Amino acid sequence: MQNQQHLFDLSEEITYLNGAYMSPQLKSVTDTGISAVQRKAQPYGILPEDFFSQREVLKKRFASLINAPDHNNTAIIPSVSYGIANAANNVPLQKGDEIILVDEQFPSNVYIWQEVAKKNNALIKIVYPPKEFNSRGKKWNQSILDAISKNTAVIALPHVHWADGTLFDLQAIREKTTAVNAMMVIDGTQSIGALPFSVEDIQPDALICGGYKWLLGPYSIGMAYYSDAFSNGTPIEHNWMNRHNSEDFSGLTNYQDQYKEKAARYSVGESSNFILTPMLTKAIEQLIQWQPKNIQEYTKNISKATIDKLRTLDCFIEDADYRAHHLFGIYLPEHLSLEKIKANLKKEQIFVSYRGNAIRVSCNVYNSEKDFEKLLSQFHL
Repeated sequence: MQNQQHLFDLSEEITYLNGAYMSPQLKSVTDTGISAVQRKAQPYGILPEDFFSQREVLKKRFASLINAPDHNNTAIIPSVSYGIANAANNVPLQKGDEIILVDEQFPSNVYIWQEVAKKNNALIKIVYPPKEFNSRGKKWNQSILDAISKNTAVIALPHVHWADGTLFDLQAIREKTTAVNAMMVIDGTQSIGALPFSVEDIQPDALICGGYKWLLGPYSIGMAYYSDAFSNGTPIEHNWMNRHNSEDFSGLTNYQDQYKEKAARYSVGESSNFILTPMLTKAIEQLIQWQPKNIQEYTKNISKATIDKLRTLDCFIEDADYRAHHLFGIYLPEHLSLEKIKANLKKEQIFVSYRGNAIRVSCNVYNSEKDFEKLLSQFHL
C-alpha cells in the first residue's frame, strides 16, 4: 500500500500522529458532506423513501467491513455510550453476577456497566495490567482469561486499549466466555477501520464503534453490531423509524408493537441523517477499498525503524504481538523528561496524545516514515 496523504486535507506544516484523538477527513467525505448540506435547501427533493434507503446502504457497508453475514444485525448510533447502553441494558444479570472490565477503559464503556451493576446487585471486576513491563501484554491477556469464571455474566472490553494500543486476544476470550455462557461486548472505536475484524470469526454479542476515529467519518455518528441474542431486547429509545411498516407515512398513527428485523430497533432516531449518514458511508467505502489488513501492514512498516530506535533509548513499547500498529504507547525511562518532550513536540507541531503515563502515537495511511523520523528526533534534544 502506498501513502494516501493526497486524499486528505492536512497541512504540510504539521505532523499528525493523533488519529486516535480524531481522524482527519477524506476530501471525498468533505465533498459528500457539503453536497448533503446543500440538499436540505430544497427539501422537496427529499422523498419519503430517502429516509430509509441511505441508511440501509450504510448498514450494508459496515457489515461488509466487519465481515458480518447479515446487515440487519447492525444499527446506526450517535455515540459509543448510546450503543453500549443498548447492549448493557439487555444483558441478563442476576444478584452476584460479575461484569468484567479491563483497567482504564474509555468511560463510555464503564459508566453504564456501573449503573446496571448497581441496579441488578451485580459486581464489577476489573482486570489490571501487570506493574512490570516485561511481557506486559501477554500477562494482561492471561489475567483476563483467568478472571472469566462461572460467575461471569459479561465481559466488556476494547479490541485495543485506547491509551496505549495493547491488543486483546478476542478469539481466546470469546472461547472462554462461551465455555461459561457469558456474553462479550466489544468497543471497537479504536480499532475498526484500521485493524482487521471478523464477526464470523469472533462471534461477539455486540460491537460498538464511534465513527470519527478509525472509520474516518464525521463526529456524532457511529455504528454497532448486535448479535441475534439481542434481537428481542428493549432499546433505550423508541422512535418511529424502527417500527414495522414505518415506510408508510400515511399510516404512521397505526401504532406498531412490532419492530423491524433484528438490530433495527437499536438505531438512533433520525438515523437517516441526510448529512452524517452519507459521509460515513463514503468513508467506509474507502476503507473497504483499502482493507484494514493493508492499513496495519502500512503503519507497521512506517513505524518500525523509529520504534526500534526508541527501544535503544530504553523506552518501553509493547511487543508487536500484543499491540496494534496504528496505535501504540511510548513509556519513557527515568532519564527522559516527559515535559521536555511535550514542549519539543508542541514547538515542532507534532500532534500526539498523552494518556496515563504513555505518549500515545496513532498513525494512518496519510503518515510516512519521515513523520516518525521527525518524532524520533524530539527524543534526542
